[in-house]
Amino acid sequence: MVKAVGFDLDGTLFDHRGSAESGVDRFFKELGLDQSYQARDIWFAAEEAQFERWRSGEISFQEQRRERLRAVLPVLGITPPTTATRLDELFEVYVEAYRDEWRAFPDSLELLTALRAAGYRTGLLTNGTEAQQLDKLRCTGLDRAFDFIGISEAIGAQKPDARAFHALAQGLRFDPAECLFVGDHPIHDVAGARATGMSGLLVDRSADPPGSIAEAVNAYLRGGSRLASEGFRGQGT
Repeated sequence: MVKAVGFDLDGTLFDHRGSAESGVDRFFKELGLDQSYQARDIWFAAEEAQFERWRSGEISFQEQRRERLRAVLPVLGITPPTTATRLDELFEVYVEAYRDEWRAFPDSLELLTALRAAGYRTGLLTNGTEAQQLDKLRCTGLDRAFDFIGISEAIGAQKPDARAFHALAQGLRFDPAECLFVGDHPIHDVAGARATGMSGLLVDRSADPPGSIAEAVNAYLRGGSRLASEGFRGQGT
């Protein structure tokens, strides 16, 4: 029986893609570039590649930011700064724009509140730096909705490392077999959770229009009363 539900943050409860798209459009405008789908795609491809290099321990968090600029700017016709300091200063222009656009998905807080009211403990497990991830939670009001918050930088392990999921289970005070983990990444979230004995629920926020994960979570928990509106397609594993 599931007694606690853990969640991923970016792409699951927090609308990283929507926030980042608005932020990068402002950043490109600041650089005198067109805000095109092609330019966005180049940006997000570099983000995914360099963030994975950081997640795997190949480079530092700050260096993955610099590498994103080194990869993207030349393709868009701009020569990147040559020093780490200037690259960091330029990336901060993007970070400020991104932060201004931060938002949770509209149904996230309602779902977390409903789960706790129904007697489930709720937790968060996210890859990222502690300062930025906590800042996202505070800015969106999600910080008060969890019984445990686990951030990879503080835990010392990145999803899908089993140590991260064991830290989540320990923080929730339940055995992994009593926990459900909900996330948007099939490997980092679902496979990682399953490898530790947790249940896993894969959700997709990219649908148009995006659905509510509450229906998928509610269906998985087989609760009697519905937690939210219909329309989301989730996959339990």
